[in-house]
Amino acid sequence: MSDGRGSRVRRTGLAVAIGAGTLALVASACGGEGLTSGGGNTVRIAYQVIPNSAPIVKHEGWLEDELDMDVEWRQYDAGADVNQAVAAGSVDIGLAGSTLVANGIATGLPYEVPWIYDVIGDNEALVARGEIASIKDLEGKKIATPLGSTTQYSLVAALEEAGVDPSDVSILDMEPPDALAAWKNGSIDAAYVWHPTLQQMIDDGGKVLVTSGDLAKQGTVTADLGIVSTDFANEHPDVVADWLRAENRGVRLIKDDPQQAAQIVADEFGTDQDTIATQMKDLIILNGRQQLTADQLGTAESPGALSQTLHKTAEFLVDNDLIDSAPGETTFEDVVDPSYLQHALGG
Repeated sequence: MSDGRGSRVRRTGLAVAIGAGTLALVASACGGEGLTSGGGNTVRIAYQVIPNSAPIVKHEGWLEDELDMDVEWRQYDAGADVNQAVAAGSVDIGLAGSTLVANGIATGLPYEVPWIYDVIGDNEALVARGEIASIKDLEGKKIATPLGSTTQYSLVAALEEAGVDPSDVSILDMEPPDALAAWKNGSIDAAYVWHPTLQQMIDDGGKVLVTSGDLAKQGTVTADLGIVSTDFANEHPDVVADWLRAENRGVRLIKDDPQQAAQIVADEFGTDQDTIATQMKDLIILNGRQQLTADQLGTAESPGALSQTLHKTAEFLVDNDLIDSAPGETTFEDVVDPSYLQHALGG
């Protein structure tokens, strides 16, 4: 939702696999809508309706106060759209789920990963109709989820963990609003989705069978990641550092005063504080120092587990015919760049 500082961007489709034609937009778009040197620059930041630090930074105008350039916030409905915007040269900084980031890296999108907005926990879950007692009971059933998303990745992992061959269920490609409509008219049996659709299905008699938080404990980790265009990062490293400091400030507010943080996000998204507070608790939100550890980003000197997770995710996309091939793990290590955050936090 826009508060006047930015503009809402209409969703244009899933576009899981970024094809050569889309990637060709990168070269042609960089000159048209990109930044110029000196004053009067604009940094374009993509965000989604997720109750993490991003909407706090946007609502409070912290970057506008700090930067000697204009800040344009653009709301997107899914990471696939953010990938498309990066490919078109329309976004400098953004947020996308780890599955779509793995897709972007594998297909050559020109961005770096310097920030983890959140590790996905109980805010994404597999919800089924009340008569379905277990994941095993989903054999032969219809399950909705957006293909190429973190939820599809988690869904397949959950099925395999329960001993269900994913080919023995019908996985239907649906964005959450479409999945909710299908749920309401009885044409699906389950869905792997996120809030607010998740809660709406629960309220309509659905039962949670497993959450992404449960799967993370078993080794299947998904996250919402901060990305920055490589060209932008090279030209404006201090702006990237300012952005990361602002996000870290938002995390501190979430940790120190969760009620105030929830109220800010509720005001930004036009909903109630209690709903946001509940959803915020379902996310695993890490401060900058926690991210500069072996389990997360790592450091410039020693890559962390995130690059391995993204490589594993890309291989999943290949196995599910969503992308043609995945590069080696060193490619992902090169893209996950903790040096910006280390600089932002003073080493």
